[in-house]
Amino acid sequence: MVHYYKHEYSNVHRAAHTLAARSTDAYEGARAKVQRFLGAGSADEIVFVRGTTEAVNLVANAWGRRNVGAGDEIILTTLEHHSNIVPWQFLAEAVGAVLRIVPVTDRGEVLLDDYGKLLTARTRMVAITHVSNALGTILPVGEMIQAAHRHGAAVLVDGAQAVSHFPVNVQALDADFYVLSGHRLFAPSGVGVLYGKKALLDEMPPWQGGGNMIQRVTFEKSTFADPPARFEAGTATLGPAVGLGAAIDYLDRIGMENVARHERDLLAHGTAELSRIRGLRLIGTAPEEGGCAVVRGRRAERRGDGQVPRPGGHRGARGSSLRAADHGSLRRRRHGAAVAGAVQHARGDRRVGARRPQGAASIRRTEQARRPVYPASLRIGSWAADGRTSHRPRYCPAAMKATKVRIGGDKVTSDTSAGPGQ
Repeated sequence: MVHYYKHEYSNVHRAAHTLAARSTDAYEGARAKVQRFLGAGSADEIVFVRGTTEAVNLVANAWGRRNVGAGDEIILTTLEHHSNIVPWQFLAEAVGAVLRIVPVTDRGEVLLDDYGKLLTARTRMVAITHVSNALGTILPVGEMIQAAHRHGAAVLVDGAQAVSHFPVNVQALDADFYVLSGHRLFAPSGVGVLYGKKALLDEMPPWQGGGNMIQRVTFEKSTFADPPARFEAGTATLGPAVGLGAAIDYLDRIGMENVARHERDLLAHGTAELSRIRGLRLIGTAPEEGGCAVVRGRRAERRGDGQVPRPGGHRGARGSSLRAADHGSLRRRRHGAAVAGAVQHARGDRRVGARRPQGAASIRRTEQARRPVYPASLRIGSWAADGRTSHRPRYCPAAMKATKVRIGGDKVTSDTSAGPGQ
């Protein structure tokens, strides 16, 4: 990227001077790298966006408003990130569609029988994650895509958590849309990708107007460019897109098969070691997982120096860290399990019947203490559902530390937001 900004930086597709030509080559070269990385049939099926969230919103608006109507159904799973829920809620509210939710087991596995029962002639879109951002569960997306296609439904796969962990081939999956974020691939933030089958992209109207997406503009009528330019309004995300291409080069040199094998070994080793810790329970133990172990401490075990170990949100001497909670995860539902922490309460989240834990006044944190002693009653957060909508969160000190939460008396505030989502 340093070389690009020093020697090639210019707008693309708009001028004939040397820098513009170099910048256009670098930008379109990155698109070709993404095509090969995802196994797409053509570079024209790769649309650069700001991230997974924008990609889902683009499909929900440009494809959804043309193909989903009143009474139609959109299927999601309880494992979805908020970015793959809210855009479909907006669409459903706008056109009168209905959201159907696929439950999961306590191990974090999708109930495929229930999924099959939800598919009907009214199903227009199935939007599913490839890998759960909370539990690491790898969904059987190939099987789910085939089932959806048998009912005439389109499928969008959220691949933000998948593409950096194992090889992905969108043609082999037969996904209609596949979305991802560059920062999940070690690229700069602010760039993402929407893959869409060419036939679908050709039929979709523009979502935003102006800039590179136009073909000809008059005051009477405007015509628009062919995909992918049709969906890349304004000045393109130039430097981050080139950085995404460089990140793909890095992963190609390592080999995604090698990445997947190494992560499987790490997961097996980490799971075995964590299982030896008294009072620790693994959450989400599906057979297929993408290099993620989630834990819950039933009891805080004190060390010999009187301190309480912090299994999440801890940064080691080599800079490695554990994240105790993800604000992008849904709370646990009737048949599902997901991890959450005190972050929701620190931000004033009181939805879905969540109740503030009792005894918050007894929790104290001081600026002077480098390693404060937490009461043994503290837990890593989880929601234990009872079949209704009553969920009981508990404070997670590691999540509080990671988000600079301050607790004093009954007052809960947060100084900063959590890290980047999708």
